[in-house]
Amino acid sequence: MLNIIKDTIKEVLKALLPIILAVVVLQFTVLHLPPYIFARFLIGAFMVIIGVVCFLYGVRTGILPMGRDVGAELPQRGSLLLIVAVALVFGFAVTYSEPSVMVLSKMSAEAGNNGTSAFIFVVAGGMAVLFLAALLRILLGFPTRNLLAIVYGIVVILAMFTPPNFLAIAFDAGAAAAGPFTVPMLLALGLGFVSVLARRSTLSDGFGLIGIACAGPIIGILLWGVFFF
Repeated sequence: MLNIIKDTIKEVLKALLPIILAVVVLQFTVLHLPPYIFARFLIGAFMVIIGVVCFLYGVRTGILPMGRDVGAELPQRGSLLLIVAVALVFGFAVTYSEPSVMVLSKMSAEAGNNGTSAFIFVVAGGMAVLFLAALLRILLGFPTRNLLAIVYGIVVILAMFTPPNFLAIAFDAGAAAAGPFTVPMLLALGLGFVSVLARRSTLSDGFGLIGIACAGPIIGILLWGVFFF
């Protein structure tokens, strides 16, 4: 356990310290912001480091093993309805609670679009539907490139009809949905799902799942713009 914690701390510091040092250098050379703002940044940066360490440790010790176990159990039950239900519930729930989606929804509301609840619901719903499609692709052996071509072809078509402000938000929604909480959980579930299927490759079938699923929020927001604005 201690080794996992040490490795996690090292990874977080390697990732965040360059950003923090860059801001510190800019503060004393270019920005010269008021001291209280700079102090708030340092306190916030420290809290982020602690939070990310705790989060990643929780992901590695709890979320990833649970996701793999749930994913591995689904095909063995032999129920397509169960796979559909679990994929939709997991896809919706983890995206609905994704912090980056919440932040983007508030920013979208401040920019004059609809409220945050409707935005999060559309993004989470789109993610759930395309996550289900990605799991069914694995189950049916449908080529990844074909499904990617279909879903992103739909994105291109919808982009021609949606209002310009929704076009920009839609692609940001796809990126926000692939956040630090959503990706580990859905990817672990997908890899566990593949691991018990005969003649399926963890590398070629398990990965690409997030790329497909992230088209869901994009399509959802574009459809929202086409039909309601």
